[in-house]
Amino acid sequence: MKSIKNIIPKHLKKYIVKQKYSQYDNINQSTWKFIMKISKDFFKNHGHSIYIEGLYKTGISIHEIPKISDINNKLNKFKWNAVPVRGFIPPNAFMEFQSLKILPIAADIRTHRHLTYTPAPDIIHEAAGHAPIIANKDYAKYLTEYGEIANKAIMSSEDMELYYAIRELSDIKEQTNINAKEVKKYNDKLKKAYKNITYASESSLLSRMNWWTVEYGLIGTIDNYKIYGAGLLSSVEESENCLNKKIKKIPLTIDCINYEYDITEQQPQLFVAKDFKQLSEILKELASKMSFKIGGLYGLKQAIKAKTLCTVVIDNKIQISGIFEKFLQKNNNLIFIKTKGRTQLSCNNKEIKNQGTDYHKNGYSCPIGKLKNYKKSINKLSNNELKELNIKLGRSINLEFESGIKLEGKVKKITRKKSEIILIKISNCTIQFNKKYLYLPEFGNFDLICGEIINSVYGGVADKLNFDKIKVNSKYESFNKKYENCNNKKLNTFHIKANLLNKNYSSEKSLKLFNDVIKYFPKEWLILYEILESSSKNSDKKISNKIIKKLNEFIKHNNSESKVIKRGLKLIK
Repeated sequence: MKSIKNIIPKHLKKYIVKQKYSQYDNINQSTWKFIMKISKDFFKNHGHSIYIEGLYKTGISIHEIPKISDINNKLNKFKWNAVPVRGFIPPNAFMEFQSLKILPIAADIRTHRHLTYTPAPDIIHEAAGHAPIIANKDYAKYLTEYGEIANKAIMSSEDMELYYAIRELSDIKEQTNINAKEVKKYNDKLKKAYKNITYASESSLLSRMNWWTVEYGLIGTIDNYKIYGAGLLSSVEESENCLNKKIKKIPLTIDCINYEYDITEQQPQLFVAKDFKQLSEILKELASKMSFKIGGLYGLKQAIKAKTLCTVVIDNKIQISGIFEKFLQKNNNLIFIKTKGRTQLSCNNKEIKNQGTDYHKNGYSCPIGKLKNYKKSINKLSNNELKELNIKLGRSINLEFESGIKLEGKVKKITRKKSEIILIKISNCTIQFNKKYLYLPEFGNFDLICGEIINSVYGGVADKLNFDKIKVNSKYESFNKKYENCNNKKLNTFHIKANLLNKNYSSEKSLKLFNDVIKYFPKEWLILYEILESSSKNSDKKISNKIIKKLNEFIKHNNSESKVIKRGLKLIK
């Protein structure tokens, strides 16, 4: 298999971080061990059969946080890779990784105070949730196909604001010592972002399908189903709650895209797929209705509505990437398109020389279609026809399109691709339509794309590396912080001692540690559970009974932690 360094495109490398394994403290390790212990027991009965098998096959131990490099080596057997990232990366970047059979795994881990659930992606969600199911070839195929299609979905500016709001709230919730006012501030910001959504973009529809399958999917029948969604596999609370009959179970169809979801709340309904092959079938049905498949006026309207970077493909070859703002049509045919701001002209996903965002800083426009009297576009003209029209270096031209658009100027440069003209640079250019000027000589040289039909419109840009070569402000960068270990040092020391007890048990040391925890950290139950594992294993009933009594006091609080403590106690022998 190719080295992962050779697989990852340069524009995606900025999202990759180093997994600094030494920064996981003993509290982090205890969090991982507890979640994985109760999860493995729960999902051997309620998870898809591939889950337990997949843990082993993808190199995920229940005893310690895995090294992402080890997961990568194991995934190579399935022709997949894994890379460490930090938290929420932009959705389009995540999907592009996935389309390349690369699983981005968040190197972060939830705090032990958010053990039952965190909205932020972490190593528990990505490694213990997504990775094991990749061992099923039909599911892995669906993931790749989904990544390819979602990477072409048009994302709206509203979607982007929602993404940033979710990321900010998730980040703030995982910080230590954060006050309630701060959480409320970002909660309100998220609610506002949800309210500002005026329509369901292609990206949001794909996101819903991802949510109801990859994240919260069930498989089997309405009456006999198993869990495979990573969101459920990594949420010790919601995975148990989803079994409740109050949570409606619906047979999976394309209609799942009509159901919105709230990342901060537990889901009121879940969808049950017949098998993993059905996921690909529904995805194919959804893809057939998207702009990258339909193109034309429909696709362009979607791009304009989105107000985000999109790419228009002309004659399956030439690509215009930018924010589209205007078009002209005649007899339901597109005849003129216009972008605003930075724009890139490409051919077969490669930026055309001197046609990048540094040149087209303030937008781009051009007529498209057939020439009058010739019934074909410029790129389809024969050499004799080009000669008739005077399309030759240094010659003045006077072109009229079937649409009625007229263009005058002097040919300064002709760009060809495999003998076919794709671009003509024209000086002293004037373009008119219905007695209105669309372009004037004072605007500078005009670059005329030679083509007729918009075959495809998709989200994002054609040549990502070159489009981003000019430094621009990115909200993502402000989040690209160094992972910091903010856990309480004293509590971490206690976890170290509990771990040592597991290796070299002493009743005296166990009792002292128990008393110290009660004294300094009376609200910390996870450390007590760790001591209990050691005392129970060593048949120290006196200490075990003390701890069980204390843990039962936590259970009386009847909250999300109560349930997981109960599940943990059932596993104590």
